[in-house]
Amino acid sequence: MIRVGINGYGTIGKRVADAVTAQPDMELVGVAKTRPNFEADTAARKGYPLYAAIPDRAGAFDAAGIRIAGEVTELVGASDVIVDTCPSGIGAQNRAMYEAYQTPAIFQGGEDADVADGSFVARANYDSVRDLEYVRVVSCNTTGLSRLLAPLREEYGVRKARATLVRRGGDPGQSDRGPINDILPDPVEIPSHHGPDVKTIFPELDIDTMGMKVPATMMHMHGVNVTLESEPTAEEVRELLEAESRLFLIPEEADIDGAGKLKEYALDAGRPRGDLWENCIWGRSISVERGDLYLFQAIHQESDVVPENVDAIRALCSDVDADESIARTDESMGVGFESRF
Repeated sequence: MIRVGINGYGTIGKRVADAVTAQPDMELVGVAKTRPNFEADTAARKGYPLYAAIPDRAGAFDAAGIRIAGEVTELVGASDVIVDTCPSGIGAQNRAMYEAYQTPAIFQGGEDADVADGSFVARANYDSVRDLEYVRVVSCNTTGLSRLLAPLREEYGVRKARATLVRRGGDPGQSDRGPINDILPDPVEIPSHHGPDVKTIFPELDIDTMGMKVPATMMHMHGVNVTLESEPTAEEVRELLEAESRLFLIPEEADIDGAGKLKEYALDAGRPRGDLWENCIWGRSISVERGDLYLFQAIHQESDVVPENVDAIRALCSDVDADESIARTDESMGVGFESRF
């Protein structure tokens, strides 16, 4: 059993904790929180051992009636691997602690790429992190683009990729985020940081990205154009993408015209928190013109990196290969929609 500690129990951390407990080859050692808020209460109710991420605040948990198992350094020392899901920038500060305890760590895409020894997307470069100690699971948008590009590169070759990313202003619980009533180029500079981030997965890829931010909380939306080295038909591309477990091709008959219905579909299907771990690609949008592929896909920013974190754990701490790890993760979490249409 791989003993996993999670430093940070917010949007990503709580989802990774649930995913780890579902794995037959992993044990959750515990989770670390900075303060005794509602998420700490949730962790306690689930029976997850809770550790104080900031030792000086340990007493606050007792005062709130929440029992803790110890301090974060004890969690790090007891774990085979740490998944750091702290806010952006804090993971980089935590690396020295992980090094002191010689505990491998997995960081998130909010950190700069140099926080780790390599970036990770299971479908694209699982084996490349085998001998590393510190790995970064790339951001939700980079994960979504890389999952899409991996089979296209393998089957047809990619000359150039271009993507316009329409990004949510904030997660549902981020009441301090915006915009409130605006549409912002974000960033104004081109390319946005997403293209260079994809190149940490595919170093030789020619890719440009543009980003904007809108007053929504549900999901991101990508308009993608990929110039392929061969000229498949749109139907051939659909069949290729349908074979990927972490790509969901939305059937036209489903009458899902946007992120709102996608989230409702996930909730109706019994997905925890209404999570969509897959890229959601409108099958009708897939078109090919003289080797140029076009499509729209939606990315659920709160959850699409969760199965990637589980696979990264295996890549660092086991000899399980990529196909087997992805299959185990998908089976245990319930990844993959099987359309009735």
